[in-house]
Amino acid sequence: MSKSREEIAAMREEYGSRELRRKDMAADPIEQFEQWFAEAREVQLHEPNALTLSTIGLDGCPASRTVLMKFFDENGFVFYTNYGSAKAREIEAVPKAAMLFAWLQLERQVRIEGSVEKVSAAESLKYFASRPRDSQIGAWVSDQSSVIDSRALLLNKMEELKAKFKGGDVPLPSFWGGYRVIPERIEFWQGGKGRVHDRFRYTRAGDSWMIDRLAP
Repeated sequence: MSKSREEIAAMREEYGSRELRRKDMAADPIEQFEQWFAEAREVQLHEPNALTLSTIGLDGCPASRTVLMKFFDENGFVFYTNYGSAKAREIEAVPKAAMLFAWLQLERQVRIEGSVEKVSAAESLKYFASRPRDSQIGAWVSDQSSVIDSRALLLNKMEELKAKFKGGDVPLPSFWGGYRVIPERIEFWQGGKGRVHDRFRYTRAGDSWMIDRLAP
């Protein structure tokens, strides 16, 4: 057991393949994110739109899980889920969230913190219509975060719904849709040699953004 602890303690990657300087930062964090996201896609990172979403649990403890960002613009970052899920209930209680994109192959992280709102029904419908049919049906199948007896129940329900919707479009469930995280702070982290990392935080200041360098 002690050897395992030593081996884990010795696990270390040396960073420093890139630099991040204030003069190279865009004035707007969404523009900066768009640039980094494009670079993550160019090097073919596996699911660069995957992120850790953290909310405040109903018991007051933080809760985190991986979700997929499906859209972003100057208004915020959008993901979709079941409106009855644990994260949805937590967001309804406290409409605040944090997002973390970890692009470790590029020695980069992006942290986003802000308020959360539902996207419009039209936005949810537009995205839902673009999903593969099985994914559309899957949205109907799962009472997300509820306790179930077996996987077989899900598979049986999947087959029932395939038969029900056969020959027609799968409708948007009333209990499924999107949330938008409206950023108040966005931090860009670039790994540095000797753990002297580069960190820049954008903080919303009215209609503009304030940029600060943070100690690593």
